[in-house]
Amino acid sequence: MQTDTLRHALGPEALPWLLALLGLVLAAATAEGLVQTFVRRQPYDWRAYAASLADTAGRRAVDALGLSIAAPLLALAWTHRLTTLPLSTPAAFALLFLGQELCYYAYHRAAHRVRWFWATHAVHHSPNELTLAAALRLGWTGKLTGTALFFTPLVWLGFSPTAVMGTLAANLLYQFWLHAPWLPRLGPLEWVLNTPTHHKVHHASNPEYLDCNYGGVLIVFDRLFGTFVDLRADLPPRYGLTTPLHTHNPLRIAFHEWVRLAQDLHRARGLKQRVRILFGPPGAQP
Repeated sequence: MQTDTLRHALGPEALPWLLALLGLVLAAATAEGLVQTFVRRQPYDWRAYAASLADTAGRRAVDALGLSIAAPLLALAWTHRLTTLPLSTPAAFALLFLGQELCYYAYHRAAHRVRWFWATHAVHHSPNELTLAAALRLGWTGKLTGTALFFTPLVWLGFSPTAVMGTLAANLLYQFWLHAPWLPRLGPLEWVLNTPTHHKVHHASNPEYLDCNYGGVLIVFDRLFGTFVDLRADLPPRYGLTTPLHTHNPLRIAFHEWVRLAQDLHRARGLKQRVRILFGPPGAQP
């Protein structure tokens, strides 16, 4: 999960708590696999589990380099902010939460519809099983592609980068439990919250389920903007990419879509076609 973002947001004194939180997340993912294997006596892909842990370790190594193309723009937005919005009232917290949810929706939708961002996000959709361990597989190149730019408007409005990034990290932490496909529907909460049922659909590669349910904590923006798709009783989700990735090699998982993107750019003719490949939807013809 995004413990590095939280660490920078909360300061070094929070590190023991964040390590404990990461330990709980890893313990929950491991427990799920153990129950599946030894209690339910059902198949569980432990190699995919190991690949997800390797992805997490690789992302930590890349993050340690401190490279981020969005960081200077976040700093610039803070320097030229319209006002300063301290988190001193419930209304300020609510505004930041809703603003962050909207920005996350915009980012997540772009991550599926713009190939430049999909090259990183495809890593998260590469597991062919939906498990808690799959939630840990987020790719290594997010900070190098500028995904934080989607949250710059909140900083420009007056929320500190620390508050914005901390709220985003909490959003991503919430989504960990959404990757448990064995959890049932949650009744009326399904209308407002993003739930495991909605996230099953999001991770499905069935044509009927593609590109939907982009919300983080909430599902309301999907309902408002027409990207909500409910789970159908007659159509079980088929997890993974539309072209399944059958590998447990962390390097191939991290860079398989970047390699395909580079190949398509090499074959492209002219600047216009290359721009269409970079910023058009995945799978579209140049």
